[in-house]
Amino acid sequence: MKTAERRELEGLALEVRKDIVRMTGVARSGNIGSSLSLVDILVYLYWKVLRIRPEEPHWPARDRVVLSKSHACPALYAVLANRGFFDRSELWNFRRLGAMLQGHPEMVRTPGVDAPGGSVGMGIGIANGLMLASGFDGLDSRVFCILGDGELQEGSIWESAMKTPDLGSGKIIALVDMNGMQMNGPVKDIRNIEPLREKFESFRWTVVEADGHDFDDLEGAFALALKRADEGPSVILARTVPGKGFSLAEKGLLGYPSSPMNRERMEQALREMESATGGTGKGEDL
Repeated sequence: MKTAERRELEGLALEVRKDIVRMTGVARSGNIGSSLSLVDILVYLYWKVLRIRPEEPHWPARDRVVLSKSHACPALYAVLANRGFFDRSELWNFRRLGAMLQGHPEMVRTPGVDAPGGSVGMGIGIANGLMLASGFDGLDSRVFCILGDGELQEGSIWESAMKTPDLGSGKIIALVDMNGMQMNGPVKDIRNIEPLREKFESFRWTVVEADGHDFDDLEGAFALALKRADEGPSVILARTVPGKGFSLAEKGLLGYPSSPMNRERMEQALREMESATGGTGKGEDL
């Protein structure tokens, strides 16, 4: 990847992170750690991989995205806004009664959302259905399913993953945000999901591993997964840091994972992120 291209993606990721902090801070609600860990993966996906038309969100031939770890929807909303699916001002209404952006994605309410969110564990099953529907309509759409590592403790994930190769298509790529944390603590301490590579391979998935915060690494991982599409579904295991970009969140000092951001924490996070960009980012008076 060229240096200019990498810097552009890094700049976009920082702007998205700042928007996540602002929207969860204003709402005093939202899972900040899980959202921030996912940013770089989403930025690379939406700016470099997906076949989409933000000005035409219901374009039939578009690629589909399923956010199975839907508690991280602030990251998706911030990416969609910065990608041009809707105005950024909608972010400041996050979780308000009747607003476009609710605590879990709603496809009938939000431009750019292709699948509903709610209870974890449903993502691959939904992705299977979207892929089948695309084929029935004669379309060549790909489906990207974003999972959390703690979510892989759900049996429904593995039932669906077992079925995917039987559907005769490699148009499904799963992305696992491997931030190592879930609601009640470290994933390995709640219910260890390893050896994850061997599990997916035993279900006939191609497995690619990557640093989920390194755009060069993500570029290589996506290229390999897409190249292997003729062989069946692929999964990218992306290692990430919960709360990436905000020191208190990275160190696990915010308490409960979905503890609300207060004004002091929001301002601290924005100062840290502004210092990373030299203070040249988008300013907001909230």
